[in-house]
Amino acid sequence: MTTRHGGCHCGAVRYHAHVPEPLRAGRCNCSICAMKGVAMVHIAQADLTIEQGADALACYQFNTRVAEHWFCTNCGIHIYHRPRSNPTIYTLNAATLDGVRVYEDFPEIRVNDGVHHMKDHGGKARLAGTLRFEPAADD
Repeated sequence: MTTRHGGCHCGAVRYHAHVPEPLRAGRCNCSICAMKGVAMVHIAQADLTIEQGADALACYQFNTRVAEHWFCTNCGIHIYHRPRSNPTIYTLNAATLDGVRVYEDFPEIRVNDGVHHMKDHGGKARLAGTLRFEPAADD
């Protein structure tokens, strides 16, 4: 585990988190994750500390209202969420970690099948596929 710092786009929200190294991120194809397009890093709830801007954070919930999606009310950037599949953890938006370059650092990333959520389909997590990023060749 390593302590890393991060924050939103406008700088209103800053945090530090204890994250596993090497960083491993995943994505999900459920309705909200597909729209956000976020690469997520799983951490224990106790491993996230909001250092600044807690008052700038807002929570969005829908459907079962188990998942909590926290974002900056100034710039709109999704910081973290508490997933429905495991409400005892948080998933950090990897792009909000200082120094992380999501495309370069995660050129291949697994996508969980949130369309067929495990809580609605017998408790079995399924993989929807894998996303790959191939940088363009310099001309």
